[in-house]
Amino acid sequence: MNKTALHDRHRALGAKMTDFHGWEMPLYYTSILEEHKAVRQALGVFDISHMGQLLVTGRDALPTLNAVMVSDISEVGEGRACYTLMLNERGGIIDDLIIYRLGTVEYLVIVNCGNRSTDVTWLQEHRVGHTTITDISQGRSILAVQGPLAARVLEQILDAKVAGLGRFEIAPIRTMGPEACIARTGYTGSDGFELFLPDHHARRLWDVILSVGRSLGAQPVGLGARDTLRVEAGLRLYGTDMDDRTTPFEAGLDWTVAINKPSFFGKDALVRQRQEGLSRKFIGFELSQGPVPRAGMELMADHADGGAGARRVGTVTSGTFSPILNRPLGMGYVEPSFAKPGTEVMVTVRSRQYKGTVVRLPFWKGEAKQATLASPGIPSKQVGG
Repeated sequence: MNKTALHDRHRALGAKMTDFHGWEMPLYYTSILEEHKAVRQALGVFDISHMGQLLVTGRDALPTLNAVMVSDISEVGEGRACYTLMLNERGGIIDDLIIYRLGTVEYLVIVNCGNRSTDVTWLQEHRVGHTTITDISQGRSILAVQGPLAARVLEQILDAKVAGLGRFEIAPIRTMGPEACIARTGYTGSDGFELFLPDHHARRLWDVILSVGRSLGAQPVGLGARDTLRVEAGLRLYGTDMDDRTTPFEAGLDWTVAINKPSFFGKDALVRQRQEGLSRKFIGFELSQGPVPRAGMELMADHADGGAGARRVGTVTSGTFSPILNRPLGMGYVEPSFAKPGTEVMVTVRSRQYKGTVVRLPFWKGEAKQATLASPGIPSKQVGG
């Protein structure tokens, strides 16, 4: 099983470890609830080094990325980033990822760990002209420092632009060499940063951040709270809420698509789908009471035409109990006529139905002005896992 450079730190902290796509990762250290609250109220530190790091360089790097991504990458300025999607010819999502523009012809692409080899192969197969695609994941780590006190703590530690860094901006950490960067991105819904570092720097920073931040409530955070936080923030997880049979329009990620670009993989399928209409839409829903919605549970609703009884209109893909909002939350897909906020749906759990209401995402809007999803060049996610 793969292990990150911080594996010994996790063990020393008594973390409950779990297998995540072939990586032995911390699920939690104390409890998911405690770690969740630490991120919302103070500061949480995540080891997300399992994610893939690709470097795309060369004079044709931009044409290569623009041909396979739905967003217009030419709109991403140096020192900026964008959340985007890579599609197959049917318009299905191969992966969701973040692209950071480090220089004129240099891009750092962060991919989900379970899709790393697939993404590299796809990019290599569709490489344009003078483009070099290099998997630089080996020997490198990623730390996510998330929460309202993240900037304050990192300002004390780093000789780098921190508090002045805008959403979806990236800057070098000059004292750690040319391969170290900090970006104001994350996958929690809270403000925060991600640090891309050689392994030896990551080990040292992990220790220092937790030491400096301890008196302020800083805690290491595992994948358990990472999942509850992202659901609370209404963020999709690849392989759970979307896959290569899901289009951006179905997933509610229309805003990532530069449909007026001359071409990109999957464009024709998206144009057809927009003309023909959707058969399902991604939604968020809340329950006033009842169990946590789980993936695969049926979503039921009364017949729109007033017919007797309820019928299946969709399926749950993600769910959690929000310790901040104090109620069960769920996300999933329903028929378009049942996707409007305010619509009542019912979750079926062991033959019993619990009433829920469709709501606008995100569920938690505590830092809505610093929303965690951004379109190219516009401060407005880090990707899943």
